[in-house]
Amino acid sequence: MATSFSTDRSCGYCGQTNSRLLYETTTTEADTFSFRRCVDCRAVFLAPRPTAERLAQAYDSSYYGPGNRKFIAPIERVIDAFRSGRARQVATGLAPQARVLDIGCGNGGFLQGLARLGFDAHGIELAGASGERAAAIDNISVHIGSLEDSPYIGEQFDAVTMWHVLEHLVDPRKTLAATADMLRPGGRLHVSLPNVDSWQCRLFRGSWLHHDPPRHLFYLGPDELTREIEHLGFRRTEVNFQSLEQNPFGWFQSLLNCVEPTRDALFESLKGSTKVAEQPHRIPLAAQKALFYGSYPLFAALAAIEARAGRGGTMELTFERVDEQ
Repeated sequence: MATSFSTDRSCGYCGQTNSRLLYETTTTEADTFSFRRCVDCRAVFLAPRPTAERLAQAYDSSYYGPGNRKFIAPIERVIDAFRSGRARQVATGLAPQARVLDIGCGNGGFLQGLARLGFDAHGIELAGASGERAAAIDNISVHIGSLEDSPYIGEQFDAVTMWHVLEHLVDPRKTLAATADMLRPGGRLHVSLPNVDSWQCRLFRGSWLHHDPPRHLFYLGPDELTREIEHLGFRRTEVNFQSLEQNPFGWFQSLLNCVEPTRDALFESLKGSTKVAEQPHRIPLAAQKALFYGSYPLFAALAAIEARAGRGGTMELTFERVDEQ
């Protein structure tokens, strides 16, 4: 595909070119990329960098799901429960009517949960179906576009959240610096992303579900990410490697990716994708779903073990803005 690749092999985080090859990976459309580790900042990044045209294709309407939701109805209800849980988590310790900004707010479900708890909820989401869904919610404020062109630059918030957003950004270092300026002293930054130091990543390599090529452009491990954010004037207050929403399914889909000809087929089918139903499968999609539901307790136990060892497939880190006075 002529528009898939650029010639840029620089680090997706620091921009340096000194790196080493880790392994190759393949997209659902059979494009081949590689993951490399930066020698300077230790980030793992996708190479060559996808072109703007390729990224636009990766975020087409099929990515956001059909109709008014991203996933099929039963899965969406489960995810809504996790969104509500995150809202209660962030609300803990915030003053009444505190201002919260969610960068990459998706369909706005998390912000809606905060608004119901009495907080001043704001979000940013790129143009697309998810942004349209979020903007239609009455009790939250959503900017459709990027952080750079939003009205929030220079404003102050009590908390800023980025749930599985950082790994998608073309310039993550710039976004982190902007959030540091937007938080009041004592304000909290909540960041979640795939854990490149996890057992899942090390075992499955290019077949790991959470690599999601070409949308995920870079990762920092928990220690490296902590170092980078603390340099911006924060201190880390919490790190969590457990996610029953993400990690059990990460194990299961990554195993399937090792034997199935189509990457992430089950995951795409849970979004109601019609394209995936037309592709070849060694294990029928209905059987894949039944296998996952039946084996969920096993993979949930495995996720608990990896989390306890600090090697969970995803990670959530909380930071507090240090008072500079």
